[in-house]
Amino acid sequence: MIEKSNAVILHVTKHNDTTLIVNAYTEKYGRVAYLFVIGSGKASRMKRMLLSPLSIVTIECDYRAKEGLQKIRNVEALVLQQLQFDAVKGSVALFLSEFLMRVIREPEPYPTFFKFLTDAISLYNLMEEGKANFHLCFLFNLSSFLGFYPDTGSFQKGAYFDMLNGEFVTSRPTHNHILMPGDAEKFMLLSRMNFSNLQLFKFSRDERREALERMVEYYRIHQGFSELKSTEVLKLLFD
Repeated sequence: MIEKSNAVILHVTKHNDTTLIVNAYTEKYGRVAYLFVIGSGKASRMKRMLLSPLSIVTIECDYRAKEGLQKIRNVEALVLQQLQFDAVKGSVALFLSEFLMRVIREPEPYPTFFKFLTDAISLYNLMEEGKANFHLCFLFNLSSFLGFYPDTGSFQKGAYFDMLNGEFVTSRPTHNHILMPGDAEKFMLLSRMNFSNLQLFKFSRDERREALERMVEYYRIHQGFSELKSTEVLKLLFD
């Protein structure tokens, strides 16, 4: 059956000289792997441009529920994609697409989550001020859709952050998955971010790197994924 669905591109790999395997998170079907014959020449280059990390597109395919790889018939841009033309945004998009590949595990559609993704990416395409903080805000809010958003209501000055249970506590836990009070307060600061106030948070490169490390550690405790290839590039990028 020929179907169309809006989608966010997560990852693209080369299958052969004329064919790509495209992983996407779709509005209608959830996470889907596609086979896309792009041919060669100028037309193929244009098609590849449409499939850059975090592109928001409409995918037309011959959808068959029991097939492991769906076959794409056509792809059209849904949002004018500009992330790949900006060194900062392009690196962030590469990191976040790799991150999402690790943490999106359920194949079923989740409309509220899809709206969060597309709204956030659309804003980032237009953002200039505060763009270096976008990934930190995105990851903090993403955790709410995965079931381990930190209990920010439990925060108080001098508290530890229990990363295993996602809450701030006044007594040091017996396990080692904790943030000491100083780091816990910095972690709590991330909860005050939203996509409209990112320019107000002034971090040095080291502060931003440390915040990312704490966030990735928190996800790793709850998701158990392996090392991310794009993290080191991101750490070196921002001043």
